[in-house]
Amino acid sequence: MAAVVAQAMVNGLLIGGIYALVSIGVTLIFGVVKIVNFAQGEFVMIGMYISYWLASLLGMDPVVSLAVSMPALFVIGVVLQRFLIRRVLGLGDMPQIFLTFAVSLLLLNVALLLFTADYRTVQTAYTQSVWRIGPLYIGVARLMAFVLAMLLSAALEVFLRATDLGKAMRAAAQNREVAMLMGVNPDYVFGVAVGLSLALAGAAGSLLVPFYPVYPGVGQVFVLMAFVAVVLGTLGNVRGALIAGLMMGMAESLGIQFIGADSGLIVVFAMLLLTLAVRPGGLYGGQTR
Repeated sequence: MAAVVAQAMVNGLLIGGIYALVSIGVTLIFGVVKIVNFAQGEFVMIGMYISYWLASLLGMDPVVSLAVSMPALFVIGVVLQRFLIRRVLGLGDMPQIFLTFAVSLLLLNVALLLFTADYRTVQTAYTQSVWRIGPLYIGVARLMAFVLAMLLSAALEVFLRATDLGKAMRAAAQNREVAMLMGVNPDYVFGVAVGLSLALAGAAGSLLVPFYPVYPGVGQVFVLMAFVAVVLGTLGNVRGALIAGLMMGMAESLGIQFIGADSGLIVVFAMLLLTLAVRPGGLYGGQTR
C-alpha cells in the first residue's frame, strides 16, 4: 500500500509542476495588471501546437521548441496588452472579463477551424522511457517537464526579486500611481508582465507535448486547474500558486488512484473548499507578493 501511495504522489507531483507553471502565469497577470485572464488555457494550447508542428515538420524536439514557443507567446502577450488589455483596464471588472473570455472563445474556434478536433500526439525518443527507483516508476518525459517547469518558476522568482524590471513590476502591482511617481512606466511593465505570463503558458504547452495529446480544447483542462491553484494559493501570490499547483497535482492523483478515474477534480475542489473554510484568503492568508 505504501508503494501505491508513493507512486500516486510522484505521478501527481510531476503533473502538478505543469499546473503550477500555468497558474503562475495566471497569478502574474492578476498580481501586476489586476486582470483575470480566462484565455490562459488557449495560450497553453497554442504552445502545444507550435511544438507539435515543429516536431512534425522539422523533427524538432519539444524541449528544444521552447526556444520558439516562449518568445512567440511573449510577443503575442505584449501585442495583446498593447492593443486590447490596456483599453479596458480602467473600465471595471466586467469589460475585462468579457475581453479575455472573448479571446478564449476566438482562439478555441480558430484552432477548431484550422486543425479540427482531432487528437494529435508527438513521439520522442523518451516518450515511453521510464526510470525505476526502488518500487517507483518515473516517466522520463514527465520528469523532464517537471524539472524544467520548476527551473522556469525559479527563474521568474529571481527575475522579480533581483532585477530592476522585476522590482518595477512588483512596485506597479502594489501601487500604480506611486510607481509612476518613481519613474516606472506602467504600460511597459504591464506589457512585460502579460508577455511573461503567456511565455510561461507556451512553455507549459511545449513541455506537455511529449506525453499529452494536442487538440483545440486541451487548454480548458489546465486553465480550470490554474484558477483553482490561484485561489488556493492566494490571488496574486506567485509562490502560493506554485505550492498550490503541486498540492493539487498530488491530490488529483491520489483521488484517481483510490476513489475512481473521474474523481480527481472532485478531490481537488474538496481540498479547495476545505482550505477556504479554514483560511478564506488562501494558503498565504491574503498576502500578495
